[in-house]
Amino acid sequence: MKILEITNVDFALYHFLHPLMRQLRDQGHEVVGACAEGPLLAGVRADGFRVEPVAMARSFSPLAQARALLALIRLIRRERPDMVHVHMPISGLLGRFAAWLCGVPRVAYTCHGFLFNQPGPAWRRMLALVLEWLAGRITDIYLTVSREEARDARRLGIHRHATAIGNGRDGNVFHPDAPTRHRVRAELGAAEGDVIILAVSRLVRHKGYPELLAAMRDVQEATLWIAGERLPTDHGPDMGACLDAAGAELGPRLKRLGYRADVADLMAAADIFVLPSHFEGLPMTVIEAMLCSLPVVGSDIRGIREQIVEGVTGFCVPAGRVDALSAALGRLARNASLRCRMGDAGRQRALELFSQERVIARTAALLTRDAGDGRQGWESSPPIS
Repeated sequence: MKILEITNVDFALYHFLHPLMRQLRDQGHEVVGACAEGPLLAGVRADGFRVEPVAMARSFSPLAQARALLALIRLIRRERPDMVHVHMPISGLLGRFAAWLCGVPRVAYTCHGFLFNQPGPAWRRMLALVLEWLAGRITDIYLTVSREEARDARRLGIHRHATAIGNGRDGNVFHPDAPTRHRVRAELGAAEGDVIILAVSRLVRHKGYPELLAAMRDVQEATLWIAGERLPTDHGPDMGACLDAAGAELGPRLKRLGYRADVADLMAAADIFVLPSHFEGLPMTVIEAMLCSLPVVGSDIRGIREQIVEGVTGFCVPAGRVDALSAALGRLARNASLRCRMGDAGRQRALELFSQERVIARTAALLTRDAGDGRQGWESSPPIS
């Protein structure tokens, strides 16, 4: 079977889709990727995959989305896949409508978070819900990364067979590592007794950086490391000025690391992980942190609250609440034995529930079950000009 995997940007394809593409290829399927061009695609292409560039726009611009839709239609007509598997909210909508217009035999979608669950004006959320409902009518296989979003899809009539598959990471890559801890801390100027709080995400407002930086004023026992960058396609306020102001106030207690390919090493070197987002799907970074035996402080929102066991593997705090965030971080920063207990419990939970091997195997099985070779669908569809 030929499968076309479509997402928005190279970051998503490299970090989220690449392991699934490998699994499907190992099962004998032909797998082609498609997303906006970017430097992270080099690693996927070096692994032997063909990735077709499509100018995807992460916005509601009608003109930009019309161009992206036409580009996807041209790509699908050229590739003639047996299945189109799409990801992310906007590229997920465009990819499904393009696949339907082209008569693709099977259309699959993995939801990494609904636009109508995200903060924004009521008209935009209603539009997103209507579009998602329409797209659900033409989706054969409907997957979500979080259980809450699968329940939403079924409750709202988007798709009655929506199935939560979770997310997974490799416990052999993300794990406690004492030599790496010593090395990275020395490289970044952290003494062995320093308490390091780590945040890893794109530098955008909805990841909760203003609240996190404000909370750090009261967590004077710890240093905050921030790894990540703002993508060219990101929207909303630039966090540069906010980070600059916090740097002037926090001084050496704030270290901005930029984009890092060695996130596993950073997590091995840290003591606490934090993700105070306003909305998420089922964040990979939380799983990575748990596998590295880090206690996690995250927002009490969809996705994250499925990962953290309150008071056992970390703390869930209300999104946007600086006082609650600083209290949770401060409690962990002052209590090494609590960090150790929560970190150990988090790794055990991640190994049991968020194994990359199991999640990818289940996803591949759901995608390819009863698929046949798909050719009957193409042969019975109108000729493609």
